[in-house]
Order: sequence, then structure tokens, then C-alpha cells
Amino acid sequence: MSAARESESDGLPPSVRVSGVVEHFFRHETGRLHGALTRRLGIHNLSLVEDVTQEAMLRALRTWSIGGLPANPSAWITRVATNLALDALRHQQMALTKEPSIITHVEQLHPEAVAIGASADCQIRDDELRLLFVCCHPILSPDAQVVLALKVLCGFSTAEIARAFLVNEAAIEKQITRTKQRIREAGVGFEIPEDAVLTDRVDGVLGTLYLLFNEGYKASAGERLLREELCQEAIRLASLLVAHPASQSPRSHALLALMLLMSARFPSRVNEDGALLRLDDQDRSKWDHALIHQGLFHLAKSAHGSALSEYHLQAGIAACHCTAQDYASTDWARILRQYDDLYRLKPTPIVALNRAVAIAHLHGPQAGLAAIAAMPERARLETHYLLHAVIGELHWRLDDHRGAAESFRRALHLSQVGPEQIHLARMLERSAERSSVD
Repeated sequence: MSAARESESDGLPPSVRVSGVVEHFFRHETGRLHGALTRRLGIHNLSLVEDVTQEAMLRALRTWSIGGLPANPSAWITRVATNLALDALRHQQMALTKEPSIITHVEQLHPEAVAIGASADCQIRDDELRLLFVCCHPILSPDAQVVLALKVLCGFSTAEIARAFLVNEAAIEKQITRTKQRIREAGVGFEIPEDAVLTDRVDGVLGTLYLLFNEGYKASAGERLLREELCQEAIRLASLLVAHPASQSPRSHALLALMLLMSARFPSRVNEDGALLRLDDQDRSKWDHALIHQGLFHLAKSAHGSALSEYHLQAGIAACHCTAQDYASTDWARILRQYDDLYRLKPTPIVALNRAVAIAHLHGPQAGLAAIAAMPERARLETHYLLHAVIGELHWRLDDHRGAAESFRRALHLSQVGPEQIHLARMLERSAERSSVD
């Protein structure tokens, strides 16, 4: 059945059907179309590629609303975007540049050859992966890498990126413009690196995807704890890495495993009122067991070779939680061993704090407080709400309600995310009530 016929039988108004299809393509296929066109027009024409892709989507919305969906929407949009790019290049009339040869080359291509379909699937994956390596080039700062990846690979608008990172649109626009200029000036190639260079560049790509996922899993500020769309894009891009022979590695599989296992717990991380739910309060029947299965598959794949990365250890910890039948049966001894290994590999205050939580579960809250007191760089977390939230929980478990209230009050003052603030306010209220009784 053609796409057009399918659209007629779904019972939806034509404008709603078309809008939904275009939104799907813009969100899920933008990176693929950007990659295909960039391969033909060159990375220096990235802004042009973005412009013609967006214009093609707008034309699709107008045209399909009147005439219905074409049999192959991907080929239609690719053809329109390609023609728009050719028109733009002709109007530039840059006779002393390589533009004429590019025009001739693109004119000789059949648009269907770059359409998004099964026959071109391998080439499309290569194009997207090349574009991912461009976005994550080491000359760019980590923040710039994430923002550029969201824009050109994930199809996020400037407004969406600004909302995700709680900055204004003008700041994002300036950053994107500077980033593209830096790429042009450095002559960054549209390629998948080889040999030793590939190893270093993959590390940068993994780091960018890790930052992207973390911002979605636990937003740094705002009313939403979860930004699932960011996590989904990080998972999609990580899946590109592990699917390609050049970039699949134990570390890539480990990061993808971590993302999948963490995402599996999304349905139970907040309650109906939007408040944060601790792990022991979550309904495990709501966890996505299909994602857990996929995560464990990639965790097994990551076991090849002798290298042990932070992604391996974090994924191993997430697997302990996901495979425990209930909270009481969690293997905290194994989790603590993995945190010990992780701290040796990455001795950061956050890792030390999480290790103290594992110690508290295994040896009691007083042992956890002692571990926090012994943290070498505890002072770096004094302005982080999480330190005081953990201390408050441990005092609560010790029935030291006055100490708990003090710590929860400090954590609430520092927290910037709505669901966390709701949870901390409730814990503060309970602690204050108990302390007044005591």
C-alpha cells in the first residue's frame, strides 16, 4: 500500500496527517538528508544544506496539504532540497570557486539515489556518521559539539536548543555561527577518520553523546527533570556508531548499553504529581524491559577486548539495578566494587559521592556519612544540591531529623529542577515535623 493510500485510511484530517509526516521527517530524517547533501556540496556549504532542507520541509507541508502524500516522501523531499541547492549555487555566481563543478556534479545525480530508503541505507549511515565526526571535531568545545549535533543531526530548532540549555536563542545562534566558521577556517573534512586518529576522535564523539544523554536524563535546570527527546537522539547517534565497522568498539557498545539501561527506568522516575521518585520508591513493573534486554545485549558486546572504560563500569552499575528483582535484592556489594574501580579510573567528587551512597546501603548510613566526610574534594560539591540531598537522606535514616532538615533546606536552596525541588520540599517538611516532635 502506498503512503498516500495509507494516509487516506487513518481517519485524520489531511492537514494533521501531513503536518505529522513532515514533523517526523524533520525530527528523524534531517540528519540523514543533511549528511547526503553535505557529501555532495561540501562541509563549507553546511549552512546552505540546512537552509534548503528546511525550505524543502516547508514546501512539503504546503504541497502535500493540497495534493496528498507522495508514494515516496523521502525521495520527494530529497529532490526538492537538491534542486533548491542547485538554484542557490547558481545565483551565487562564484565563478572563481569550485561551485560550478559542484553544480555539474549534483546535476548529474538522480535525486532518488540519495533518497532515504533501503537501497541507500549503508551510504546514508556513512553520511550521518561523517557529519557526526564533523560535529564532534576536537577543535570545538564540548558545548559547541553538543549544540551543533542537535542542530544539524537531530533537527532541533534554535529555540528548542535554547530551551534545553536555558539560554536565549541569540546566544545559540551566535554559537552555531562561530562553530561553523571555525569548521570552515580549519578545513575540517567530511570523513570518517582512520587508524590512530579514529580512536581519539571516537572518544570525543562518545564524550559528546554522553553529555547529550546526561542533559536529557537529568536536566540541569527547569521544570522538567527528563528531556527524553535528548536521550532518544543520543541513543540514535550511538546506534550509528556501533552499527558501522569503522567506529564500533567495546566503548561504543558500553555507552549505548548505559543509555538503554538508564532510559528503561524513565516511566517510573517521577510520580503523577511530577515529583522525583527515589529508586526504592519506583514501580519496577513500569520499567521498559525491552530496553533492558537491548542494554544487556550491548553490555555483553562491550566485553570484547581488555580495555575497561568508565562507560563499561557505569553500564555495569546500571545493569545491577535493572536486573535486581526488587530494591531489597540489589547487589550493593557488586555496585560498590564497580564504584571503587570507577573512582580509580575517574576520581571525581560525583563518583566519590555515589560511592558513598553504595557504602551506606552496604554498611549503614553512618558509614556513608564517614565516606562523604573523607572525600578528598568535597569542597567542590558544596554548591551542588546533590551533596546536601544525600547527606539529608543519610541523617533521615539515622533518625537525626534536625540534621536532615538542615541538609534538605540547603539542597532545596541549590536545586534548579522542578521535580527535585518538589521532592526536597516534601523531605524538608517531614524532617521539620519530626524534629519538632523530637
